[in-house]
Amino acid sequence: MSDIQTRKPVAAKRARGAQTAGPEAQQYLLRAAEELFYREGVRMVGVDAVVERAGVNKMSLYRQFSSKDDLILAYLARKDEQFFGYVEKSFAKHPGEPAKQLQQYFDDLALRAAIDDYRGCPFVNIAVEFPDAAHPARQFVFRNKERLLARLVELTTAAGANDPKGLADALGLMIEGVYAASQTYGPGCGPILVAPKVAAQLIAAACGGKAAA
Repeated sequence: MSDIQTRKPVAAKRARGAQTAGPEAQQYLLRAAEELFYREGVRMVGVDAVVERAGVNKMSLYRQFSSKDDLILAYLARKDEQFFGYVEKSFAKHPGEPAKQLQQYFDDLALRAAIDDYRGCPFVNIAVEFPDAAHPARQFVFRNKERLLARLVELTTAAGANDPKGLADALGLMIEGVYAASQTYGPGCGPILVAPKVAAQLIAAACGGKAAA
């Protein structure tokens, strides 16, 4: 979920020419890529900018990542882990109550999407930047979204929805709508703020009124 960025920017660039190697260099590079790619776009940011932000030399980058595409996939893996961390943190607030878990996710998503510098879903952003559906980055996006939809189906089924797949599809569409609205209408806009209420109506209608009020 794919979703959502409350992480603070890298505090400061490390001293140029610092001799950092191995896992430590990899973490500096990934943190720099995460900040720059999410804020400015993968296509707009070159490896030189990532190296400068990380405070390592270019040789260090190519020791850790064979190409920029390799760095992009590592960035996506990092965002995927963060995204599902957000998802499961929401669900964990109501253990054993799947309808409330679904509702909580929308409540939390609306809060994240109200942050002033929110840049939407990193996976949606990647999909826009890479038109070739066969590109490994686009394939990663497909897997992220498929995993989210499967998780939604698990919960809509457990919640007793009359059409679990249909409800999951509708909620998935709403999630993508929140991401898009945050960039077109702006963070914290009306369409985002109303999303939890609409989600509650969908869940209640599909689950016989089992959704949280």
